[in-house]
Amino acid sequence: SRHPGVPATMQRVSAALASAGKAPLIIRPKLANVPFVGMATRKFPRPLKTKQKGIDILHDPLWNKGMAFDQAERDRLNIRGLIPPRVKTIEDQERRAMNQIRSSPDDETKNLYLQELHNRNETLYHRILVKHIEELAPIVYTPTVGVVCEQFGNQFRRARGMYFSREDRGRFSAMVYNWPHDSVHVIVVTDGSRILGLGDLGAHGMGIPIGKLALYCAAGGLAPHRVLPVVLDVGTNNKKLLEDPDYIGISKPRLEGADYYDMVDEFMQAVFDRWPGCVVQFEDFETSKAIPLLAKYRHRYRCFNDDIQGTGCVTLAGIISAAKQAGVALTDMSFMCAGAGSAGLGVCKQIVDGMVEAGLTREEAMSRFVVCTSIGALGRADGSYGDPNAKRGINEERLEWVNPAVADGTPMIDVVKQFKPMCLLGLAAQDGGLFTEEMVTSMLSYCERPVVMPMSNPTDKHECTPEQAYTWTQGRAVVATGSPFAPVTVGGKMLVPSQCNNMYVFPGIGLAASVAGVREVTDKMLYAAAVACAEAMTDEEKAQGRTFPAISRIRDVSHAVACAVIHAALDANLTTSFKQLDMTPEEVSDLVARKMYNPTYCPLVDPSK
Repeated sequence: SRHPGVPATMQRVSAALASAGKAPLIIRPKLANVPFVGMATRKFPRPLKTKQKGIDILHDPLWNKGMAFDQAERDRLNIRGLIPPRVKTIEDQERRAMNQIRSSPDDETKNLYLQELHNRNETLYHRILVKHIEELAPIVYTPTVGVVCEQFGNQFRRARGMYFSREDRGRFSAMVYNWPHDSVHVIVVTDGSRILGLGDLGAHGMGIPIGKLALYCAAGGLAPHRVLPVVLDVGTNNKKLLEDPDYIGISKPRLEGADYYDMVDEFMQAVFDRWPGCVVQFEDFETSKAIPLLAKYRHRYRCFNDDIQGTGCVTLAGIISAAKQAGVALTDMSFMCAGAGSAGLGVCKQIVDGMVEAGLTREEAMSRFVVCTSIGALGRADGSYGDPNAKRGINEERLEWVNPAVADGTPMIDVVKQFKPMCLLGLAAQDGGLFTEEMVTSMLSYCERPVVMPMSNPTDKHECTPEQAYTWTQGRAVVATGSPFAPVTVGGKMLVPSQCNNMYVFPGIGLAASVAGVREVTDKMLYAAAVACAEAMTDEEKAQGRTFPAISRIRDVSHAVACAVIHAALDANLTTSFKQLDMTPEEVSDLVARKMYNPTYCPLVDPSK
């Protein structure tokens, strides 16, 4: 039941769980005034003992406050005279930093400034991310992070995270103790083989884990000393990088076969030996490695693949919202997916899982999909279009997605006309413009409100733009994209395309694993995360045509997702920090809120005292 002061998001999640036949969240009035977005519940901040003093503390971004050290701290920590005498507040520093960012000429320059700030004052860096997340998320992550990775060698200034290279094999279990923090909760790791839509960037892919974990801290409330960005440097097959004198990685071709998998085995064993409670997020691994790695480890370690499971989960959330806006049930939706890589098939699988949870059989749900490769649809081999996929060979991963409702090699425009999908999913990461005006307008003949989701990154890979989708359909399309786009005015009405950003789910999943010690990230947890994200929408956001909540409310969403994931984990008896009988759902909500990192300065005291 509803109670004054209880977060509306949690009430909507509870109602959705109840309607799906799940146990609702029980919320007691005694917790109605608990702060919801993880802001500090203590009246006065707890002092912290530093690991350094003197000039060393000014060089450590985790402790450095710049000119915000008060007069007493300057004496306690032996830094009087080492910084200018005026004392600044964190609000002064935030204003100055945002003025600097907003006066920068382009997004790449803004990102460089943020990198420099990250390297000298992590509290201030995360403070401005939390307070200006809608403005800065595209600068810290997609789409700007793609350019950052391409220029990573040229712009390299300071090491961040850890690099496990092929030259270090046999030493990983000792190397992990070089990391200075004993309590790591989330690791984001890449081998650099499929960075966004840019391909093999090798060790320059480190920009992805760094950017991803910045969002974990800002959006999900993970403390920065509890996260670790990692590159597995197995080499690179990028000829340009192999010949680049500024390349920072191993200039050898990539390891393959048993050598590759043995190196990943050594990494996983090493990090879980040192940090047995951490969760590892695989990021931007090529399809041929991503799927077998996930299958191998997901039931052995706390881990998930963001490109497969995260993208699928957030896309399912967007589809649940879009279906509601289109006035149809999730179980009545049908789809054409452009792209048969790890992201494309992972998204389709996640949606199938959601449709099964909603009442369809798996066979029925699978029949609602036509997946298209670069040479046409995966369908029956009847010769109608030359059977190009069958002749090239369909691997086991793709074989289950062959849909006999269309012929092998059917072009996408003919798939639209014959199969009549209600939703176009763009996950091809090819040159932009795959979704044409003819395709989208053809959907209007059988669908009142077509759902168009061009999600390939970066922006020049988008299958179409929101403006095109809205204009072609006179504003009737429901649109979600992979990168942020500006609002579009059609017929005097402003429509806001939502970014189908994994940021809506992965920080909450990581937060849940951190708080509850979730042993395994299951499909039911991902479905619960998708429902929680969709149910976090407000009526105002729905009226604007959004399919996701405003990014400015991302910490509310992360809280709701974390609680839903923990709820699913408790149901499956997969938590290690507490059990179903130990805490009620409302107490879990309170605990999650209190555990969320709030970037503010705490008093620092002499480590020797």
